[in-house]
Order: sequence, then C-alpha cells, then structure tokens
Amino acid sequence: MHFIGIGGIGISGLAKYLRAQGAIISGSDIAHSPTTHYLRSLGVQIHIPHDKDAIQDQDLVIHSAIIKHDNPEIIQAKASNIPVLSREQALKLILDSKRVFSVCGAHGKSSISAMLSSILPDFGAIIGAESKEFHSNVREAQSECIIFEADESDKSFLNSNPYLAIIPNAEPEHMETYNHNIQELHTAYTQFLSKASLRCINDSDEFLRSTPVPSLHLNPAKDITDIDYFLEDSMPYTRFFLRNVGEFAVWGLGEHTAQNAALAILAALEFKKADSRAMQEAKTLDDICYSASHIQQVRENLKHFAGIKKRFDILCTSPLTIIDDYAHHPTEIKVTIQALRIYAKLRGITSITAIWQPHKYSRLFDNLSAFQECFNDLLSMGGKLVILPVWRAGEEKRELDLGQLFAHCNPLLATRTQRNANTLEIYHNDTLLATLAQGIAIGFGAGDITYQLRGAK
Repeated sequence: MHFIGIGGIGISGLAKYLRAQGAIISGSDIAHSPTTHYLRSLGVQIHIPHDKDAIQDQDLVIHSAIIKHDNPEIIQAKASNIPVLSREQALKLILDSKRVFSVCGAHGKSSISAMLSSILPDFGAIIGAESKEFHSNVREAQSECIIFEADESDKSFLNSNPYLAIIPNAEPEHMETYNHNIQELHTAYTQFLSKASLRCINDSDEFLRSTPVPSLHLNPAKDITDIDYFLEDSMPYTRFFLRNVGEFAVWGLGEHTAQNAALAILAALEFKKADSRAMQEAKTLDDICYSASHIQQVRENLKHFAGIKKRFDILCTSPLTIIDDYAHHPTEIKVTIQALRIYAKLRGITSITAIWQPHKYSRLFDNLSAFQECFNDLLSMGGKLVILPVWRAGEEKRELDLGQLFAHCNPLLATRTQRNANTLEIYHNDTLLATLAQGIAIGFGAGDITYQLRGAK
C-alpha cells in the first residue's frame, strides 16, 4: 500500500496500523518530518517530494484529504489501474473487518481514546494525537479489536463501524459540515449511536441526556465523587470515586479529566461484560455488577496513561513552567484554565500567562461571545493574556481588531513567541515586548504555536 501525505497524523496513523497488520507500505510527502524519519527508520520507503516514480505496482494507494486529483502519484496510479482511495474511504474498508471502539465528540475524544488504549493494551489503536505512554498516535497491535478516534468534522465517524460508541459531548463544532443546522448535527450523532452494539455517553450534555438510543449513561454529578488532586514526581493526577466501581487515579487535572476517565473505565468494563444478557439490557449504572478482577485490572492499567501530546503537555518546569495545550474551542480553553488553577495551587505558583493563537476566523466568529468569556477564570487569578494573530488554516484573511474585541482582558498583542532555553520571549515582529522567565506560561491553539513553544520555529 502506498500513502500520499504520509507525514500527516491521520495518514501516518493508517500506515503504521496497517503495517502492524502485515501490509507492506510506502509513502510520500512534500517534506520530511519526525514521522517520515521514524517510518524510514523502520525500513519504509519514503519519497520526498511527491513523484510518479513512487508508484511501483502497489495494490492500493491511499491519500490524505488535502491531496488534489492532479497529484502526479494519483495520476500514475490511475494510469496503472491501481485503486485510489481517500483516507475516509480507506477507513471504511479497514474498519469494516474490526470490532471498533469508536470515540467521537467535540472535546475529549483524544484523551478518552488514549486512556482506553492504556486500559486495553492488547488492542490496536488509531488516535488523533500522540499518546505519551507509547510515544505514537498508533498502537501497532495485531488484534480484531481497535480503539479509534472518530472524526465528526467531516461526518466520517459514521463510517467507523462502531461496535462500542463513546461520546463525551456533542457540542456544535465544524458546523459548516452540517449546513449550520444543529438538528443535522444531532441526527448524525443519533445515527452514529444507532450503528453501535454498545454505547457509553456522558449525560451532562443536554442532547446526549435526551437521546432515544438506549445507552449506558454516566451522570457525573451523581456518579463521580470525592475528587481530589495531587502531584507525583511533579506530574499532575486526579483521584476520584466512580459510583459502584471504586477509586481510580489518572494522569491530568480537573473534573473533565475525571469524566473522560470514567467513560473509558465504563466502556472497558462494558466490553468485559458484553456477553452478559444483563449487561445488554442495562440502562443505568445501578443495573451493572462488575467483577473485582476486571475492576482491578482496569485500575492498574489506567496508571500507565501518561497524557497525550499537546494536551496540558508540560514541556519544562524550571525556571519557567511551559505548558502546551491544543485547546482551540472556548469550552476547551475554559476547562483547561480550571485545571491550570489547580496545578498552580499544587505548585504554589501565582504568576500565570496564557498565550492564545486563535484557530480559524470561522471558529472565532461562530463562538465570539464564548471566546470573550472563556478567559475570565484566568483574569480572576491575576493572570495575563497574550494574543497572537489568527491561524487561518487555509481560510481567507478577515479584518478584525483583537485588541478591541478582547479589551476587557487587557491583552498584550504580539505576532510570535520564541523559546530561548527554558524561557519564552514575546515579540511583535522583531520588537521584543516581554520575556517570561518565571511562573507558568501556557499556550492555547491548534496552529503553529506548539512549535513556537517547543523552540522548533
């Protein structure tokens, strides 16, 4: 199989997973990346840049969504009568033969997928972010079962062949895919749930709470109790009690971390009981009785979860603590700031700066009032806000005044930040505006801010 755009996280995930299943793979991209270097170290033939000569009688060619039909490798493959599939088409082909634990939702799906992969280490996994436990977005295991982070942004989650569907929330996101119609979005989620044999949902989401599809409901307000937080070897952990199951500890901080972990735990235990008639008919947690051995195994395996890259990713702790976080939706920013408050208290740190790179004009304007409010908790801690230019992600530039829109935050407007050892320098073009040398600096965004914080750009 040949993969065009193999350096991308989605295509590389498929390539690495299929290689583990025994496929012989090759790939191409426009430039090298850590992913292409890793694959080449495994003996995978990588072509940089795209080249028609990369097509050499492969059985199948798979390409990422951004690859156009005039790509020379696609042209060559079609001329050679080699089937060409998009990633979405390939996923359906691959997943149709698997028992899929499919995780989707606006927020939390990467964390839940990685937690599940820790709990069920014999399963394969394709995640939308790198698990810091096994330093990859793919668990390259041969198994009939796979943990899969499904994507609602293009409706491809409907092709994920869910055996067990897990949804932490169904907030409006990527609404252009759903014609900006909330009913169309909800219909898609209902279809997704209906396709699954087993279902786990968080009913703190109003739509999920009222879904007519029989599901195992997590009610966080009742089912998760005694939450507390601690540091172990300077790493943050959340400890909580899950209703009739017992106490668990998981890497990360905040109520959302406990909820994500609870869904992963219940999904794993639901799978263990899947052959039980009682489990199939269960509607609430009161109906379920899990074996002590299964619970203990889940508890121990969950301890292997070490977080995922770019999600409250602690890059260094001295003299400045630098945290990289992928949050690019106001709900994500808000809950991460709540976790940041806990972390700062555990560390005894009072100086906090958030550096925000808005991601996409459409997302900013679709959620403007929520973005304007999501930094309130930061300001209440005496924290400061730095705003970088909007990361367009292919969109046309739109005129806006971030200083005026967020005047209530008294932000520092900058064009970039630069890592210098374990400090951060804030610039407007070539003018140094500030140097962050102590306290906590956290970056928010899905653009290139992650490379700026890591000193890679």
